[in-house]
Amino acid sequence: MSTTFDPAPDVVYPDSDGKRMAENTLQFEWIATIKGNLEFLFADRPDVFVAGDNLIYAVEGNPKIRFAPDTYVAFGRPKGRRGSYKVWVEGGIFPQVVFEVRSPGNRTGEMARRFKFYDRFGAQEYYDYDPDNNVLLGYHRPKKRLKPIPTMAGWVSPLLGIRFDWKPDGLTIENPDGSPFLTFVEIAERRLRAEEEAAEAKRAVKASEAKAAALAAKLRALGIDPDAV
Repeated sequence: MSTTFDPAPDVVYPDSDGKRMAENTLQFEWIATIKGNLEFLFADRPDVFVAGDNLIYAVEGNPKIRFAPDTYVAFGRPKGRRGSYKVWVEGGIFPQVVFEVRSPGNRTGEMARRFKFYDRFGAQEYYDYDPDNNVLLGYHRPKKRLKPIPTMAGWVSPLLGIRFDWKPDGLTIENPDGSPFLTFVEIAERRLRAEEEAAEAKRAVKASEAKAAALAAKLRALGIDPDAV
């Protein structure tokens, strides 16, 4: 992680705002799913940093100007552990993509302040999801300001390449290759299923080989060369 000389060493930038990351299990599951899948998506990109519930400090010398998005993606920044994300330490790069997952406790005023913060300091895409009501609001920056995306169904993020859509059971997010974002449990289940299928295929091959060997032995007992058949 890059660092720069801090001309105001007496200014304290806390790494925590004292607030809970999530207020219920549904909100937490969505935060973990979005963050984890994005991190996996850019796992081979050393210049893409993905974080969750991490404070962003936008103005050097003013620790009050801050918010902690549920997930954000910063292109052009190296991976690594950070107590907080200080824009002036990060080459002046504000995270380009921000996600917020609402809980019933989120107030309209707070969400408006968050939007203003992301809009003012340079987020290129902002996604605001309410899982309880299954409502997703999206914004992008075609010019100077964040503008609403008229229809989120089928929307493809210009920076992430992921696609948003809906199925009967709610919001779906797809990777650029069309595979869905999965929860940790779903990933584990798929891995287990793949391992079981691989083991079954291996057993089938061994059974086939054993059957072929037995048949070859019978042919030889009859004086027939199985390789000549």
